[in-house]
Amino acid sequence: MTEAAIEHVRNQLHKRGAGRGLRLGVTKVGCSGYAYVVDFLDEPKDDDREFHIAEDISVFVDAKSLPYVKGTRLDFKRQGLNAGFEFHNPNVAALCGCGESFSVEPGQ
Repeated sequence: MTEAAIEHVRNQLHKRGAGRGLRLGVTKVGCSGYAYVVDFLDEPKDDDREFHIAEDISVFVDAKSLPYVKGTRLDFKRQGLNAGFEFHNPNVAALCGCGESFSVEPGQ
């Protein structure tokens, strides 16, 4: 995670008044195959793997999603009125035209 992403997560957790970190995963959707799922996490699931990012921030990834997001760098960008996470994933082979889904290299 970049400093901007860490700061965004930190601020959101503070506003929520609770939370242990961020859950990152994938789900099958769209024309290319997968889309990212991001949510704030209060309690991890049994198959979650925890990655300590900062003293007060962790990212949790479920076992099924881990091969698809391994090595991903998460950034947070603001452009005008728009703001959101950007994913820099070395496993992505192609993005769909609408930018909502991605495919991975065979064997991933």
